[in-house]
Amino acid sequence: MKYRRLGNSGLKVSEIGLGSWLTYGKAVTDNTAYDCIHKAYELGINFFDTANAYEGGKAEEVLGEALKVYSRSSYVVATKLFFPMGDRPNERGLSRKHIVEQCDASLKRLGLDYIDLYQCHRFDPEVPVEETLYALDDLIRQGKILYAGVSEWSAAQIENAVGLGKANHLRPIISNQPIYNMFERYIEKEVLPVCTEKGIGQIVFSPLAQGVLTGKYKPNTEKPEDSRAANDSTNWVINSYFRNDVLECVQQLNGVAEELGVTLSQLALAWILRHPSISSAIIGASRPEQVVENVKAVDVVLTQDVLGEIENILEQVKDFAPLR
Repeated sequence: MKYRRLGNSGLKVSEIGLGSWLTYGKAVTDNTAYDCIHKAYELGINFFDTANAYEGGKAEEVLGEALKVYSRSSYVVATKLFFPMGDRPNERGLSRKHIVEQCDASLKRLGLDYIDLYQCHRFDPEVPVEETLYALDDLIRQGKILYAGVSEWSAAQIENAVGLGKANHLRPIISNQPIYNMFERYIEKEVLPVCTEKGIGQIVFSPLAQGVLTGKYKPNTEKPEDSRAANDSTNWVINSYFRNDVLECVQQLNGVAEELGVTLSQLALAWILRHPSISSAIIGASRPEQVVENVKAVDVVLTQDVLGEIENILEQVKDFAPLR
């Protein structure tokens, strides 16, 4: 495994991280989740991502249970808040009240004394940004969290938050967690340049496009019965990728991977890690073997010729409009 600093902070995270969205506490048994997490740790992954909203906190519980056998200083836990955790008006968003209460709830579910990285899962237009930033800064001062980050914030929102933080002498946001893969590249235009300038690292999710960039889905064929795409409880995100032009493009990318002697998932992850501003790519895994395969991407080097070939293939899918 290789490690990168998270933005301008001193925190180092594994280039491949393990996430729990749509998997742990939901699509796989707890024992399978433990096996995946333990295999990830064994292979050098030190960055583990979750959120309070993932299955109403169940994913946090599973992750905390799996990691409790290891030295606390040896891993980095990131969790998030924003989405509703109840039906009442203050059980959602980025108000000071919700941030403080949900931090305590996440610490309890994770079984931890502190959270390494606490992230605003989305931007909250109903709460003054200063209120959110002060609440996060207070949690850092109290030792409940070590660093703060955001997820899926726009370039303008990030730039504004950084400016407000500096003006009020608050501890800086160190990370952004956006979606990023070969088909969903919106961050390249504005988010990456702004974050690079401001010293904010990227921890990207869905780097394999919900499994489409493993090559297991073929054009004009039925979805495999045991796949995430065939599971109605988890396939609402992946469905936007099921266009024949996208899947045909994936087959061409698979040909590039075969020429290099790597798997398509390794190629897709190496393509993401080509960018120095990306600190970690978060994979999902429902089997330990998937973790074993994906971590090998850190050793894949893509030449400019190969990157050009990939870009030519991706040019065939210009109007991709993902579900959000």
